[in-house]
Amino acid sequence: MKSLSIEKREVDIVVISDVHLGAFGCHAKELLQYLRSISPKLLILNGDIIDIWQFRKAYFPKTHLMVIRHLTGLIAKNTKVVYITGNHDELMRKFVKFNLGSFKLVNKLLLDLKGKKTWIFHGDVFDITMQYSKWLAKLGSFGYDLLILLNSFANFILTSLGREKISFSKRVKHSVKTAVSYINKFEETAASIAISKGYSHVICGHIHQPEMRMIFNSQGEVMYLNSGDWVENLSSLEYHKGEWNIYSFREDPHVKAYTKASKQLKSYSHKETFENLLKEFELK
Repeated sequence: MKSLSIEKREVDIVVISDVHLGAFGCHAKELLQYLRSISPKLLILNGDIIDIWQFRKAYFPKTHLMVIRHLTGLIAKNTKVVYITGNHDELMRKFVKFNLGSFKLVNKLLLDLKGKKTWIFHGDVFDITMQYSKWLAKLGSFGYDLLILLNSFANFILTSLGREKISFSKRVKHSVKTAVSYINKFEETAASIAISKGYSHVICGHIHQPEMRMIFNSQGEVMYLNSGDWVENLSSLEYHKGEWNIYSFREDPHVKAYTKASKQLKSYSHKETFENLLKEFELK
């Protein structure tokens, strides 16, 4: 019996943000399945890919390292990869404008897509706690990570009892007025600046809230997009054949079929994964 063969899905541009590799809540395994099921012409990593704030030597699973290996493999094969810095990986801002082959490190990116200017940046610049109280932002990040851990434990109990999973943070975002207000202000601020600059699209990450909607003000209009995250929503943005769409891992039948057919998730030790990473760049 012949094994099932499924082609990778071709995409012009993919935008991923808020992966938080090195943090407990990161869904690296699912991200790896997604990345291996697509063939992007341009991959944009829009901040908080590696969570330096939450990084611990004692916690960096093999799947997290495998994601890094896959990304470096894309670069080695000349796939264009742009890394836009975020707040959780802000140390990389010291190396902005670094280029290596098909890889570029920047703080923001402006694309011209069929005459339409698309402005892409992480979005932490709008966060007051980041500007004036970084310790408070880091404390909030720790609390969010703890909430995700508690949520995982609660969902384990719920699924064992045959109940549906719940999301603590989503309930907070949608029920607490200050959280709703913060998200709305974030989106409106990003849109307002983009409109004033004459851009047709603005893309952010940071708030872990996938979104795609037109925002209007007295000066004009702009399409606001947010790529979401790989902690709760497992989402990205995809641009193909002139159109933007929000991608959801949980609603994608192709990624599951591709993973099953290709048996992609072979387990490697940390040593094997690191050695393979070096081979990608012919450093060993």
